[in-house]
Amino acid sequence: MRLFKDYLLNMCLALVLVPVSVAAFATEYFVASKDDYQAISSKLVAGDKIILKNGVWTDFEILLEGQGEADAPITLTAETKGQVILSGLSNLRLAGQHLAVSGLVFKNGYTPSSAVIEFRKNSNALAFHSRVTEVVIDNYNNPDKQESDYWVALYGQHNRLDHSHFVGKRNRGVTIAVRLNSEQSQQNYHQIDHNYFGYRPTFGSNGGETLRIGTSHYSLTDSYTLVENNYFEHTNGEVEIISIKSGKNTLRGNVFFEARGTLTLRHGNGNIVEQNIFLGNGVEHTGGIRVINKDQVIRNNYLQGLKGYRFGSGFTVLNGVPNSSINRYHQVENALIVNNSFIDVDHMHLAAGSDAERTAVPINSVMKDNLIINTNKQQPFSLFDDVSGIKLSGNIANTELPAALSYGVKRQNVALKKAENGLLYPVSGKLNAGAKRDLKVLSKQDTGASWYPKSPGFVTFDSGQTHQVAQGATALLAAIDQAGEGDVIVLANGQYDVSKLIKINKTLTIKAAQAGQATLTFERSALFEIQNGGSLKLEGLVISGANSPDSAGNSVVRTQKWGMVDNYRFVLLNSHILALDINHTFDFFVTGKGAFADEISLMGNTFDNVTGDILVLNTEIEDLGIYNAEYVTVKNNTFNNVQGAVVKLYRGGTDESTFGPLLHMADNTLNQVGYGKRNKNKSSLYLHGVQVANILQNTLVKSAPIVVEHTVGEPITVIKNNLFDATQAPTITELRVEGPHTAVIDDNKTPNTDKR
Repeated sequence: MRLFKDYLLNMCLALVLVPVSVAAFATEYFVASKDDYQAISSKLVAGDKIILKNGVWTDFEILLEGQGEADAPITLTAETKGQVILSGLSNLRLAGQHLAVSGLVFKNGYTPSSAVIEFRKNSNALAFHSRVTEVVIDNYNNPDKQESDYWVALYGQHNRLDHSHFVGKRNRGVTIAVRLNSEQSQQNYHQIDHNYFGYRPTFGSNGGETLRIGTSHYSLTDSYTLVENNYFEHTNGEVEIISIKSGKNTLRGNVFFEARGTLTLRHGNGNIVEQNIFLGNGVEHTGGIRVINKDQVIRNNYLQGLKGYRFGSGFTVLNGVPNSSINRYHQVENALIVNNSFIDVDHMHLAAGSDAERTAVPINSVMKDNLIINTNKQQPFSLFDDVSGIKLSGNIANTELPAALSYGVKRQNVALKKAENGLLYPVSGKLNAGAKRDLKVLSKQDTGASWYPKSPGFVTFDSGQTHQVAQGATALLAAIDQAGEGDVIVLANGQYDVSKLIKINKTLTIKAAQAGQATLTFERSALFEIQNGGSLKLEGLVISGANSPDSAGNSVVRTQKWGMVDNYRFVLLNSHILALDINHTFDFFVTGKGAFADEISLMGNTFDNVTGDILVLNTEIEDLGIYNAEYVTVKNNTFNNVQGAVVKLYRGGTDESTFGPLLHMADNTLNQVGYGKRNKNKSSLYLHGVQVANILQNTLVKSAPIVVEHTVGEPITVIKNNLFDATQAPTITELRVEGPHTAVIDDNKTPNTDKR
């Protein structure tokens, strides 16, 4: 008996001493409703797993809070990845330790708070050692475009955001923000890796960054965030794709594909930028790396086919402000720029931004062993100030460079060959200059959520089906209602008397089967209204305002008057617009406030008898850096008896974070344009703050002058080979820079300038 008792005692002691896994007490919850989730959310322990039932969850504000452990995190996931849709006013917050979220999709709504996903409950309860992976945020935008929010805000320390998919952010605010606004969020060692950043349309003002680490207020604080192996495709929000505003961050192995903007070391010191790939493919405003501040390391990066210039150039080293405040531009000091390849990079700017304020030139910096090859043999460098503080050595270029740089650059013809990684390297393996040959090029398919498609950012015109429409407004309206994205509606010859406002909320082309033989009239104050999701192309039509209401302020095309969050496109080709004169201020195209066009093009058209303006793109007059259109093209048109201006395009304020507006106006004829008594600018073309304007080979007869007002951003205005007959010469005014204007005005003819 005693032996048996001793045996039991030993067994009990053994059980006490055997470690018990935390997971043994964990619970798996299958949650089918918001109430079910609330019932268990406050009692989660390490190892617990919550599975959300497949379906659409509307207005679901999720708080995942608890204390997981490294080998037993608290997990929230979808029953099936990609089939749990969070819509309406939904968001996600994480607070605690070792939390993990995966498989969710946010779409068809917007966050009711400051972020869609937030690594905190509030300012006192943050997330640590937590992970969000394989999560999608797709066009989840506040309908007020100027209302700011983040899609992901990282707080706390040692958190990871990976293999997630972000596409279509259209309202103000950074897509992903790393916040350093408390000690618990500084020196955070976050990891942001293998994410897919898809199309972010041009925002049209500051506030369109894709990734920002820190803010100017905490810019002298170190973050230690790793941004690695992410894919940035068409992230065009503003000039800064990535904005680094803190120190000791590493950006490695990322790919920037046809992305308009730059990786900008805006604030903070001691950051490392290495092994990144920038592929511009000749797309306008594709940029590379912009350097500001101290101790920055830029090494072993590959940059090819970049067209950007100035602050958005392929490579930029900025001038600083002496004794700069924390939110301005600190002097570049001790920068190391080594073993980078610049292939067909149009512009490399050193001491950029030099002006009366930014006078602190780069100092104690090194630029060595870089490869600079332009197949067009155009040298890329522009020097805006003294660059002797950048010491050059071992660099190789195939073009003649400015004298101030030639001592440290060997001019040499270098043959290039595509390697297995798809990049171009010198055929000769003996050159030490340029990026390393073992550079890995990340595949887009290796980023984001593998189960979610990486679709194009917008629908191209004429990419859908074609519909033949018989004569009559009823048939036209029915065809528009039934058409799909990218469809083409072809109108039979005849008259179309439209009594309803045609609302365009899809990408659509309306064209005449035979140019000039389909005529549209309209009885409302406008014929077309472009709404969210809409883009419109008109071709070969005759549009008359003869049947329009006898009241002021009509238009042929307008955008939604307020609340457009989607960018749009409008194209008019080979059409005849006439009789916009039933009352005063009858415009052809009018933008609503807040609306933004990626493209507006008028080509091959004739306009007769218009009491208003042709393109009204000047509703953003608060001087906040906001404007209404990025690219405006007016080519090969004839304008007869237009009382207003052909284009009124306005961008006010002092912000320098955008590329546009950009105007190309060529080969047009203007007869008696701009002299209406309600045309306050007394101009045939009025441009304020336009960044690039090419006005070429136009004929202006008995018309008001071209009026250009330069503001910030070193605008480029070229007015060449125009005929100003009985028309005053253009006027150029510098509103923010002292001295003569910077426009190029050459080879214009001005007969009879004293006559009207």
